[in-house]
Amino acid sequence: MARKVRVAAEAKRDPNFLLIARTDSRASEGVEKAIDRAKAYVDAGADMIFPEAMADEKEFEAFREAIDVPLLANMTEFGKSELLTYGQLEELGYNLILYPVTTWRLAMKAVEDGLKSILEEGTQAHLIDRMQTRSRLYEILRYEEYNRFDESIHNFRLE
Repeated sequence: MARKVRVAAEAKRDPNFLLIARTDSRASEGVEKAIDRAKAYVDAGADMIFPEAMADEKEFEAFREAIDVPLLANMTEFGKSELLTYGQLEELGYNLILYPVTTWRLAMKAVEDGLKSILEEGTQAHLIDRMQTRSRLYEILRYEEYNRFDESIHNFRLE
């Protein structure tokens, strides 16, 4: 894997491209071996290390003490890692945190609950106060700004 990291590092053309090397070896080989791998990836040119499946705060801390490049923490629910707060991870020296499926799980739970409720009630009327309004959606999407831009390209109205 270190060879692949080296080739990727040598192929970088954009200084803003961040080469993140992930190691999953903690689960099969332990923290010390995972740290050894991470060091090899740094030596090969990795800009950031993603140590996967750290069990607890002590393991996150051990990685920070051993690795001199930025670190990424994966805070996925139902995974191997204790769910630390971003404050804890910041104190431990982590630079980037992933919440890879948190919003999807939240949304899908709301969808599941909403559909069940519609089945039971026969309507969505009682769910309106739990929904995002059209105006809020347009605000988030910057719809008016996009519409002005779109009209500046072409006026779709018939003369």
